[in-house]
Amino acid sequence: MILERRIPIKYWIKEIKWDFLIVLFFSIGIFFFKIYVINLDVPIAIGTFLGTAIALLLSFKLSQSYDRWWEARKIWGSIVNDSRSFVLQLLHFSKNSSNPFVSKMSYRQIAWCYALGKFLRKQEIVSNLEEFISTAELQSISEKEHIPLALLDLQSKDLGLLFKKGELNEFQQIQIDSTLVRLTASMGMAERIKNTVFPRTYRNVLHFFIYIFLGLLSLSLEDIYGFLEIPLLVLISIPFFMLEKIAFIIQDPFENLPTDTAMTNIARDIEINIKETLNDNNFPEPIESKGFYIM
Repeated sequence: MILERRIPIKYWIKEIKWDFLIVLFFSIGIFFFKIYVINLDVPIAIGTFLGTAIALLLSFKLSQSYDRWWEARKIWGSIVNDSRSFVLQLLHFSKNSSNPFVSKMSYRQIAWCYALGKFLRKQEIVSNLEEFISTAELQSISEKEHIPLALLDLQSKDLGLLFKKGELNEFQQIQIDSTLVRLTASMGMAERIKNTVFPRTYRNVLHFFIYIFLGLLSLSLEDIYGFLEIPLLVLISIPFFMLEKIAFIIQDPFENLPTDTAMTNIARDIEINIKETLNDNNFPEPIESKGFYIM
């Protein structure tokens, strides 16, 4: 997640460097085309109209991409709330708060948060989970295709055992089970965003028309002296490509990029909160930012 800090210029250059170079050579080509082939007298109003239309489309695309990113952040906000609620319910609903099941399920919830983040980013999941779950459980879930779901399945089974042992009454069991249902729903919503591809044709068409706009604008720049129209055209193109690139990279918030939802950081906060609730003072430090972003 991008933090409210100064973003290095090299990051922006890296994101649009190829478009920058293409526009540079593109504008040089049109400049010499006008000199040695034919100088088309294109009214500047055409380029202005097309530029306005592209700006509106960029605004719409940026809004849609941000909605996807913001929905992902809200999903993880719900995961924070429900994880805390889950542990509090286990502690205070159970007749014996020192029951080993309570501690085991609480630590398993921490493991689930880390596992879900890695699952969405398509990273190796089971590493670093041995701190929170037993070796037997780790081996068991390693064989599963959907490890976060396997962890929630273990949570549900242990909740049933707590109820059968008389640690919870029927109402309490239903309340905790509803929290597990919300966690499962949050996981499904995050997977929906991950697996729903933003139409690639939309970006390609928009990209194409930005170049059409720049070409028409270059042909209509008659009052600019000599080579000055080349850097001017490049400067005009930068905000268009910058906004288009921003919309592109924030539309997928689970791709292990600086613009990601900060799932690892959120999972670390959940770990600290749960361990404090369990009076376990052996909790890690919050994750440090990587300059201008945090994962």
